Amino acid sequence: MKKFLTVAAIGALVAVAGCSGGKTENQNAGGTVKREAGNWKTDVKLVKFEVPGLPEGAKDAMSQQLASASGMDQCFTQEQVDKEDIASELAKGPNGGGECTWSKKDVAGGKIDVAGTCTANGQTVEMAMAGTMEAKKTDVTITTKGKVPTGGDMEMVMQMTSTHTGPCKAAATT
Repeated sequence: MKKFLTVAAIGALVAVAGCSGGKTENQNAGGTVKREAGNWKTDVKLVKFEVPGLPEGAKDAMSQQLASASGMDQCFTQEQVDKEDIASELAKGPNGGGECTWSKKDVAGGKIDVAGTCTANGQTVEMAMAGTMEAKKTDVTITTKGKVPTGGDMEMVMQMTSTHTGPCKAAATT
């Protein structure tokens, strides 16, 4: 059960990491906003977490796990930003080790609206991501639904906000 929940949580975060951010108001030919180079701070909040038969305290443990990811600083160089390809990142699936099939993949005009099925480590989840991408801020809600190996349906909703905080800090590297 713990492995399944970790795959769902981390998979959702990693899938969106390639989407977090925008560049200035300039867009590429496909209309996708690119993030601005520099330091980005990411905050993650657990909005909903329902798993049948979940041991007492497990929701708190998941909230703490996600909270530990909050406040993470990442530095993105101009070269990294120029090479970013959101569609390719999304196709890689959770942690780059899974596979996703997207039934909806609208990433343009400062908005993201993506939905599909992702499989990693033998687990399959339905994933949806919706939110905004701007030059210096991204706010995305990630909903993950799937079957729990012990039976029943799970649903997890996270909100991930990334904010450009200025030039890269010496210790913050991706």
